Amino acid sequence: MERTEFVSAANISERLAQPPALAISTVIFALRPSEKTGRPTLWLPLVRRIREPFKGLWALPGGPLTQADSLQDAAARNLRDTTGLAPSYLEQLYAFGGLHRSPSQRVVSIVYWALVQSTEAELAQESENVQWFRADGLQELAFDHNEIVNYALWRLRNKMEYGSIAYHLLGEKFTLAQVREVYEAVLNRKVDPANFRRQLKQTPYIEPTDEFLQGGKHRPPRLYRYTGEDAHTWPGGKAGDIGPPGHPPSRP
Repeated sequence: MERTEFVSAANISERLAQPPALAISTVIFALRPSEKTGRPTLWLPLVRRIREPFKGLWALPGGPLTQADSLQDAAARNLRDTTGLAPSYLEQLYAFGGLHRSPSQRVVSIVYWALVQSTEAELAQESENVQWFRADGLQELAFDHNEIVNYALWRLRNKMEYGSIAYHLLGEKFTLAQVREVYEAVLNRKVDPANFRRQLKQTPYIEPTDEFLQGGKHRPPRLYRYTGEDAHTWPGGKAGDIGPPGHPPSRP
């Protein structure tokens, strides 16, 4: 018994002396139709863990950081390997390094977030162990991935003031109604259509094209394009300046 306790204490001491492992995880947001209403809602792909710890639970796509990859290359590679996606918008979100994130070892995760258009999301690989879920109201995920998703949602909602964020979810050309649908899907609330349209048309960075969206039952709506930079804002202002309790502060 004494030897067992000695070995156990030695193993714990040795483990504490080891440097933390580094990993990459990615939160991928895309608009997909609601199963109930058919309106655009915010979704993200998750990967089912096939080994311990947390075997059987869903988790964010990711993996260990190797010597061969830069941080961004590692995030892009993990996305390709798990979902087949190669999003154009891939940005570092935050580093999560809580002491008890993993029961087996200390792990520091560099988390990226990506935005993909719905047409891209339709091409994502899905299988028994890779599936899409509604971003709001997720079940219990592995590790601290619920906290990571909540923080990514908060950041996305705050950054909806920037035109380029909506652009990455919409594509090059869009209708004004589609912009409103993006805003409603991300913020998870309704906005007044007439007021939003009026403010949007007054924004100098929304440029009308000579094209119209075809295929509807009514008069086809005009297509627009966004011509601004990241510093310019969408109508409606900030989605909120204060983060959830216990979360890291927002960064520019």
